[in-house]
Amino acid sequence: MSATIDGLQYANWSEKIFRQMREGSVDAVHVTITYHESFRETVLNIERWNRWFERFPDLIFQGRTAADVTLARQTGRTAIFFGSQNPSCMEDDIGLVEVLHTLGLRFMQLTYNNQSLLATGCYESEDTGLTRMGRQVVAEMNRVGLVVDMSHSGERSTLQAIEHSTRPIAITHANPASWHPALRNKSETVLRALAESGGMLGFSIYPHHLRGGSACTLEDFCEMIARTADLMGVDRLGIGTDLCQDQPDSIVEWMRVGRWTKSIDYGEGSADAPGFPPMPTWFHDNRDFGRIAEGLRATGMSASEVDGLMGGNWLRFFENSFGPATAAGQELRRAMK
Repeated sequence: MSATIDGLQYANWSEKIFRQMREGSVDAVHVTITYHESFRETVLNIERWNRWFERFPDLIFQGRTAADVTLARQTGRTAIFFGSQNPSCMEDDIGLVEVLHTLGLRFMQLTYNNQSLLATGCYESEDTGLTRMGRQVVAEMNRVGLVVDMSHSGERSTLQAIEHSTRPIAITHANPASWHPALRNKSETVLRALAESGGMLGFSIYPHHLRGGSACTLEDFCEMIARTADLMGVDRLGIGTDLCQDQPDSIVEWMRVGRWTKSIDYGEGSADAPGFPPMPTWFHDNRDFGRIAEGLRATGMSASEVDGLMGGNWLRFFENSFGPATAAGQELRRAMK
């Protein structure tokens, strides 16, 4: 059996959740450590993670390379890979890209719903694409091995990031818009371009991204994955649950509002339902990954295809993405284009 890897979580971390990761045999998780936080505030969040690594060394440790996923499997632990859902952590200083990578950051979104210094978010009415700074930051991210994540970005910005990046990018947590037309989900144009460039899509279980919301069935979710495999190729797909386990509703307000507005922005929610929606009955926490694997097998996927989707594809992506750029890798990327 291949590794089990989740491409995105932002839980209210605790010993309970770390133990559930082990009960679910989850080998690695890309965790969001920062949204709108400044660089210094992000460092404070890393310090908090360092204390968890000290307290629970038998359960979790910080992942920096793909080899750490293998180490996690061998030692019965979960490797934690840091990511940011907005570029606020690098402020307006391109030099902080390398510093953040040195501290362990392995993914960074160029936007979180709004226009940033780098690109346009999916909630803006006009998508102007990558900015001048955005193109420079993508090149620096490529150089050091920090993955470009366009999960919350607009269509034009995402397509330009795919084209401009000399290394494959990721959309760590989203679904096809043809299945459910949420602003955060992605068009077939984007999904084809992502696959053709060697990028990765992580399928989200966050209810606002699901057809039927919290009532979405496992069968419908897995059939959607199977159809997306026909479009993109099964090797380009993984899981990115966007699990926000045990978080209070004040956290979803921080995600949406940050410091950019005085009013309340409901994002994917509404005034009638402003908080976190309940998860589907078939996925509550990290112990439920086996249910997804069972659902994928029920669609007719082979054992090797299911293994790839549950983590093998992410592992291969990690192997090619987390270290400094190589000349051979750049040539391969140009050939794929």
